[in-house]
Amino acid sequence: MIRWKTVLGNLGRIILIIGVSMLSCLFWSIPYNESVTVPILEAAGISIICGYLLTRGFKSREPISYKEGYLLVSLGWLLASAFGSLPFLLSGYLPSFADAFFETVSGFTTTGASVVADVEAWPKGLMFWRCLTQWLGGMGIIALFIAIIAGLGTRANQLFKAEVPGPVSEKISPRIRETARKLWLSYLLISILCALVLLVLGMDLFDSLCHTFATMATGGFSTKNTSIGFYSNPWIHWAVTLFMFVAGTNFTLHFLAFKQRRLSVYWRDPEFKLYCAIVLTATLLVTVSLSTSGILGGGEERIRAAAFQVVSILTTTGFATADFNIWPSLAAGTLFLMMFVGGCAGSTGGNIKPGRYLIIGYRTIIELKKMVHLRAVLPLRFAGRFVNDDLLINVLQFFFLYMMFMALGTICMNAAGLDIVSALTATAACLGNIGPGFGLVGPTQNFGFISDFGKYVLSMLMLAGRLEIYPLLILLLPEYWRD
Repeated sequence: MIRWKTVLGNLGRIILIIGVSMLSCLFWSIPYNESVTVPILEAAGISIICGYLLTRGFKSREPISYKEGYLLVSLGWLLASAFGSLPFLLSGYLPSFADAFFETVSGFTTTGASVVADVEAWPKGLMFWRCLTQWLGGMGIIALFIAIIAGLGTRANQLFKAEVPGPVSEKISPRIRETARKLWLSYLLISILCALVLLVLGMDLFDSLCHTFATMATGGFSTKNTSIGFYSNPWIHWAVTLFMFVAGTNFTLHFLAFKQRRLSVYWRDPEFKLYCAIVLTATLLVTVSLSTSGILGGGEERIRAAAFQVVSILTTTGFATADFNIWPSLAAGTLFLMMFVGGCAGSTGGNIKPGRYLIIGYRTIIELKKMVHLRAVLPLRFAGRFVNDDLLINVLQFFFLYMMFMALGTICMNAAGLDIVSALTATAACLGNIGPGFGLVGPTQNFGFISDFGKYVLSMLMLAGRLEIYPLLILLLPEYWRD
């Protein structure tokens, strides 16, 4: 039985967090005397009042059940996106709800797909909120909720697992609230470092903060129409590449490496080693392709462009410094494959994850060995631990569901009028929380031309990808709603 009083009370707290976060935009809109100051205040006021009324009207000290946990995660993200779209709607810069909802979902899910053609024409207050949604969604709205709200009970662990991406959710502390706090602290400290580096390299304070939000969240929203390509300083490109790579790494490893003062923490993790191998191999292939085609200038520029685009797409950030839509086949094909990898488990990156590929690969090797040694008992191990059948089935089922969503999304986008390349890569870009695709949704294009139906489909794909399908899909089961 679902206790709606418990669910609605906790949803009110999530809406409160969103409303209070909106007030930070006033630090930019008020000094510049921008017309969006009042709409931002109205949006924040509506969110805070609604959140407060839900919190006060549906007080409950009872712990959250498993059923309520999945419902809270799914509805929490939907309501955060709905209320988060208010500044865009009330300001009139995105008067269509389909556009405002798409842009907000894209921000919170750290996808970075946009319907905005000229973001540089936007006021700073609104641009700041657009980028801040990514940073809030990067480590997770529910994880932030767990970190700052007491009294969730033992089911906070389930909320954490339902939101934190990856086949295995690591706990830094026995208490899940402490784990969420430490992960958010690591996220905050590395974000501050990223902002300082970008500031030193020549970005102003506003741009350094906004691009830090997008980089550390692996989101991809920029304050410039040409993304990071606007900046001619190669050191900015390398710095963003490095921090995107860091954001695509398991944040538990960052915390443990800092706590233990040992970099060997990273290299003991098999997923991180595969992650590094994929980045290096893909960068090499793209560099070779650019070199043989004579695209771009010298060797450093080609390596930099290759590394930037590979890391950007693999980590699902979606920044761009070049139009890879017109790159040669080998380079474009390599980047297309990167759209199905993703960052490590426990990172801010979305997608399938290297860890899942490792588990599937290990199991494949075991099956091949069993064909030679019929009576052999070969247990599956991952990161020094045995992988039980439940986790293996979960990984295989997730891969199947991911491909099924890819197929259904592509068909829907074909029905919305997109050609096959644009439909396929738009689906891959939104389900994988990447941002740009190929064809009509390439790095120099936007999603504004897509119909409202297409935008809602892509919005649902972004949410499904960010929550890794299961928390949304389970709500469709009739058994879920039975007592």
